[in-house]
Amino acid sequence: MPSVMGLIEEREIAARQRVESLRGEPDRLVAELEEAEAAQDRLVIAKAGVSEVLSEAGEPEGVRVSREGQPVEPGPAVARAVPGAVVLVRREGLDVSVLSPDYQRIVHVLADRDRSGEGPAICRQLADGVGLELVPAKIEGVRSKAKRLAARGWLVESSPGSFSVAVS
Repeated sequence: MPSVMGLIEEREIAARQRVESLRGEPDRLVAELEEAEAAQDRLVIAKAGVSEVLSEAGEPEGVRVSREGQPVEPGPAVARAVPGAVVLVRREGLDVSVLSPDYQRIVHVLADRDRSGEGPAICRQLADGVGLELVPAKIEGVRSKAKRLAARGWLVESSPGSFSVAVS
């Protein structure tokens, strides 16, 4: 039969080992936290840099914009579409060609509907008009793009989910 003192000593040794292993945990966790914070900081800086590059790539050639959004030097408002670029806010002199091809197709479908007298289109009609398969994922993608275009002044959302081209 094991002695009570022997059992207590075994538990004491196990507890001491656990205490020693846990004493090292805070140092390891602090180092891991610092590493994660550094990675987060690098990503924030990278995101800001990419955003800056993309916004500059989408600006009209010859036109520089101050941080307040005001033109620094006058010039022709001619820009080119950059695939994957942000949607520029519509302003005087900007043409649909500054939008990426997906956004251009949506605007063209709505402009064609406007010319033919059909009026606003719902997202399902837009998805069909740009040649997408009429499945929920594709329709939601078109809805997202149309809402972004409306928020930037290229389209008007006359009622929820119903879009038309914004009048110049």
